[in-house]
Amino acid sequence: MDALEAIMTRRSTRKFRADAVPEEMLKQVIEAGRRAPSGGNNQTTHLIVIEKPEVLAELPGLVEKEFSQMEIQPDTYKSLKNAINAAKKGGYIFHYHAPVLIVVANKIGYGNALADSACVLENMMVAANALDLGTVWINQLHWLTDHALIRAYLGAFGLAEDETITGGLAIGWPDTEDGLPNRAELPRTGNPVTWVK
Repeated sequence: MDALEAIMTRRSTRKFRADAVPEEMLKQVIEAGRRAPSGGNNQTTHLIVIEKPEVLAELPGLVEKEFSQMEIQPDTYKSLKNAINAAKKGGYIFHYHAPVLIVVANKIGYGNALADSACVLENMMVAANALDLGTVWINQLHWLTDHALIRAYLGAFGLAEDETITGGLAIGWPDTEDGLPNRAELPRTGNPVTWVK
C-alpha cells in the first residue's frame, strides 16, 4: 500500500481480536511514529508501549474510577462527556480490549507537546493501516494526566514527572469478518479548504 492509499483508507477500529501483534510489525509502527516531525527537531515525544495483559486489564478500572467521580458541565466536550457517562455505568474499557496500548507523553510546558505527539500518533496510525492493523486514537489518559492515581500508576511504567500525557493509541487486529480494518470511504463534511490563487 502506498502512502496516499494508507492515508486515504485509514479508519478507526473500536473492536479488536485478542491476538497479539507480532513484535516486528509493532516495531515498524513505533518507528514510523518516531520518524514524525517535531518542533525544532526536539524529538521529546515519549512512547510507553503496554502489551502486558495484567496492565491492560487493571488500567481501565483506574480510568473508570477517575471518570466516574467527574461531573458533566454544560460546556463539557462531547467525547469527555461520553467517557464520564460510560464510567458511571460501569464496565468502561476505554482501550476497546486492544492487545496493545501506546501511551504518548511529552514535556510539561513545551509549547509543541500536543502538535508533536499528534504527528507521532498519525504516523503510527497510517503505518498500522498499511500493515492491516487497526488503531484508534485514545484521549482518556490525556484527560486524566493531572490525576494523581493515573500519574502514579503510569509512573511505575516510565511516565516521568516532567511529562504530560498527550494521547494514546489502541492497536491490534480488527475483529472483522475478514480480519482487515474497515476501509470504507467516509464523506468529508468538515475541514473546509480555501484556495488563494
